[in-house]
Amino acid sequence: MWDFRSLATHRTWEDWCGMLLGVLIVLSPWFPSPAGHEVVDAERSYVILNTFTVGILIFGLAQLEYVALQRWEEVAEIVAGLWLIASPYIFGYSDDGMLRFWHTSLGGLVVLLAALQLWQDWGLKDEDMLKHGQ
Repeated sequence: MWDFRSLATHRTWEDWCGMLLGVLIVLSPWFPSPAGHEVVDAERSYVILNTFTVGILIFGLAQLEYVALQRWEEVAEIVAGLWLIASPYIFGYSDDGMLRFWHTSLGGLVVLLAALQLWQDWGLKDEDMLKHGQ
């Protein structure tokens, strides 16, 4: 039977999920949508640049967690996920329903995963965090 205590330990598969989320975020502007993209081309370059930057940042932070676990990496992932959730409203593409849906969903997953990892690592000593992945 599954036990909630298994959630109390930061596992390496969580870091791999973070890397996968980063890749999905980078690719999200090109996900198929039923109505096509409604964002004007001039604005779309900002959307793609923002999405690419956030996706690469999340991918890189997840890789850093896999190699050398630190709490600031998880906090930075939470901030990046919240930024991705707010991006459709900041950059004015909230009318593009599918892209807004993808960015809100993927950003929410990043925030949830990073919050879980931060909770798991909150009571660990620095020496224990350095043993992560070994």
